[in-house]
This record gives sequence, C-alpha cells and structure tokens, in this order.
Amino acid sequence: MSEIKIFVADDVNESGLEPLRAAGLTVEKRTGLAPADLREAVRECQGLVVRSETKVTAELMDGAMSLRVIGRAGVGVDNIDVAAATARGIIVMNAPDGNTITTAEHTMALLISLARRVPAANASLKSSRWERKKFVGVELQGKTLGIVGLGRIGRVVATRARAFGMNVVAYDPFIAPEQARDLELEVATLDEVCARADFLTVHTPLTAETRGIIGSDAFARMKEGVRIINCARGGLVDERALFKAIKEGTVAGAALDVFEEEPPQSDNPLLALEEVIVTPHLGASTKEAQEGVAVTVAEQMRDYLLTGALRGAVNVPALGAQELSALLPYIALAEKLGRFQAQLMDETAVREVALEYAGEVASLDAAPVTRAFLAGLLRDMSARVNVVNAFLIAEERGISVTSSYRRTGGEFAPAIRTRVVTGAGEQTVAGTLFAHAGGGSADGRITEINNFHIEAIPHGHMLVMRNRDVPGVIGHVGTILGERHVNISRFHLGRRERGGEAMAVIEIDAPLTDEILSELRAFEQVIAARQIEL
Repeated sequence: MSEIKIFVADDVNESGLEPLRAAGLTVEKRTGLAPADLREAVRECQGLVVRSETKVTAELMDGAMSLRVIGRAGVGVDNIDVAAATARGIIVMNAPDGNTITTAEHTMALLISLARRVPAANASLKSSRWERKKFVGVELQGKTLGIVGLGRIGRVVATRARAFGMNVVAYDPFIAPEQARDLELEVATLDEVCARADFLTVHTPLTAETRGIIGSDAFARMKEGVRIINCARGGLVDERALFKAIKEGTVAGAALDVFEEEPPQSDNPLLALEEVIVTPHLGASTKEAQEGVAVTVAEQMRDYLLTGALRGAVNVPALGAQELSALLPYIALAEKLGRFQAQLMDETAVREVALEYAGEVASLDAAPVTRAFLAGLLRDMSARVNVVNAFLIAEERGISVTSSYRRTGGEFAPAIRTRVVTGAGEQTVAGTLFAHAGGGSADGRITEINNFHIEAIPHGHMLVMRNRDVPGVIGHVGTILGERHVNISRFHLGRRERGGEAMAVIEIDAPLTDEILSELRAFEQVIAARQIEL
C-alpha cells in the first residue's frame, strides 16, 4: 500500500501514527511549513493529519487533487474548511472522544484554582511573601455550577462537579428531557443558568450561533461574584465584555485556556488582571490524550482508505464495520447502476432521481447506498463527485432525490430499483444480489432495464441494444462483432411480448469503435445501440 501517502502537518504523537505505518501506508511528517510549502507537500497525498495549528483552506485542498481524507487529531475542526472539503468530496474526521477526560479534568483544575486562588498564592509565596489573609477562597460544596453545552466533556464535568458537592444546572438546546433525566441533571434556559451560577463553564463548539454566547447580555444576568471558566474554544466568551464585567465587579474571576486569538497579544488586557488565570490551550495536553487522539484518527483514516469504513467523520454519516459489511454489496451495486444509468441516458440534464429499496436493504439505513448511486450517476458531470458530496452536487444542480422502502417486495423483487428523469423522459434500471452457491460475497446483477426483464453482470465492456423481436437479429449482430474480432462473453436477452421490442445486453471482451457502433445502428432491425463501460 505504499502508493497511499499520508502527510502529517502538525506535531502529532509519533506512536499514535503507528496504525498507518503498520498497514503499509507511507507517512511523511513535517511541521511548521509555510503555506506554499504545505501545498506542495500534500499535492500527491491521499490523507492529511493536522492538529489545531495548520489551517486547512479551500486553496490548500484545490492543490491536492488526490486528497481523500483529512484527520484532525483532536475534537474541534474550526481550523478546517469543512464546507469546502465536503464540496470537494473529502472526508473530514476527528477524534471526538480522545480529549474528553483530559479537558474535563483541566476544567476542574481551573475551577478549583479559581475557587482557592492557587496561582496568585503560589506566585506570592515564591516572591518571599506570606499572605494567608489575602488569598481567602470559597468552597465548592453547595455552590451552583452552570454548564453551557452538555456534550461529552460537559457531562463529565457535571459528574466531577457533583462529586465535590456542587449543584449542577445546564443549558443545551439539543438535549432531550429524557436524556437530562437519565443524566440526573437539571436543564434550564441560558438566561436561568447565567442567573443562578456561582461558577459557569462553557463546552460548546464554536459556530456562528455560539460565538460570544457569554457576552454582555449574559454577564448582565449573572449574580455578583460569579467565576467563569472556558476550556472549550476561544470566542465563546466575549473577552472585551469579560474584562468589563471583571472591572465592574460582576465577575470575581475567570480561568481561560483558550482565546479569541491564539496566542493572545501581549497587550490583551485580560492578561494583566490578577483575577484571571490563563493557560496556553492545555485542555488536551496530556500524554494519554495526545497518544489517544492520534491513534484514534490514524485508525479511522487507515480503515477508510483501505476498506471504506467510516468512523469519526464530521461531514458524512459514519458507518461501523458491521453496518458497512452489510451494506457494501449494495453500495457496489448501486454505484454500478448509477454508472449504467449515466451512460444509458440520451441527455445529461437530470431533473429527478428516485430509488426504491426492497428485501434486506430495506431494513437498513440505505442513505450510503443512495449516495453511491448518485456518485456513479453524476461522475461525468463533476470530476470530484463521490459519496461525500453526492447529495450536495445533486442539490446544486437542482436534482430532486427521493428514496422509498418496500418491506414486503416479494421473493423476486429487485433489491434496488432506480428511476432517472431527464428532459427526454425517464428510464429505470433495477438490480439485486445473487448469493454464490458455495457461500462468499454476493454478486450484484442488473435484473431490469426500462421494464425489460434481463439478467446481466454490470462489469467491463457492454453493448446495450434495443431491437425488433424478429428472427435473425442475434445472428446478424454476432456476425458484425465476429468480423471485427470482438468476442462475446455473455448474451442476455429480454422482451415484453413476442414480436414486439427486445432488449439485449451483450458482454464483450473489448471496447467497440465508433465504426462498429455505426454499423450496428445502421442495421434496420436495431432501434438503439449504446456502449456501456463499467
């Protein structure tokens, strides 16, 4: 697998990269590159691993035409242009669980340091001063901790805080009431959390909606003497509003591990306040966490590049190994049906796509199968279309995409029936899986084309022909191909009624020239002839 190259742009734990190397993938690590050098380094790579330092921009991705996956050795992906990656068909992965414990523990460390004024007392004593009365702190027992964001980290913080005897009240618009009950947490509005908290910690992603979520309005609702902790993302807490709230006495102290600008400018006014504790983005900085996130993202990238298994992807639904195993034959068949439909069309302006699933696949979430069909159908319309951006490209082109499921389709119902509507009309192609008599993986086959029942293996060079159902057609077509030294490997024929129209799918060993196709079409009994390459 030496042809698969992974570039590591940031200081990722070396032992954590071992899953990539052990799988035979080529791993190159160079950190701190200038943008131009980085673009050159990733130009031929299939994978890119970063932490928070490297900015993965649309421009960088445009120069990396082979790039299939970006792995973020950590949780946040705000340094990656995820929308641009999706549009280019690039998977973005992170390690959502790797930093959970270490960031929660750092949050508690800062919370306790705030309560007991540990950093200031430490600095005082090291300066040969003994100032016990100056550094009187507050207990955690009985205090209320407000948590904004009840994701993985927020929930662990809640557990740790309760162990200290704190009351916990949380705000998270996405958590269901039954989940809050299971977690034994009180959930309230953001205004209520701000008003009741003695300590307030934020644990949300940084988005347009959450930027500045703890700002002037939030501080105006807080009780005097509240303490603020942010180990999540800079920008969640409005730094100017925080400075003002501290100077006015509303906020007794703040502990910040993250900043709007990192590293913060030396003249950042918060750095000059004794009430503020700061650390240089250490939330994920433990030996265990650094190795853990590196191993996690390396294993996820390895599995995707070698088997297609999707875990930890932030821009496409993930697939576990068991689910992927069940869907893989259908995904492969759907991609073939999409390619077949694309080459069968007289017009490329697709207006509508409809897929119907029956049998085993109807009991699964067939969205990945639909993505595979679209990727096959639209491949010639967009060079970088794949399962990541297939829905996006369809939407951009105004293509309506629907899926339906038939739980009781009958013994011989096709597993996948596809319908494509263009300005020239509509066409249908259906397929199903046929199990091998001796076991092993099932073969996908085409079982129907525009209501002609037929059985053909969607592979290699194929001639698809509609003709009048009269004697001599098969022999004449065979003669034309034989005289041009084109060998027929399989011949599949279907018809609706005797003497009407027939459909032939002819598997051949070599591609047809334009001259051969012209000769076939010139035969008066042939209505249409088209070459398909799968």
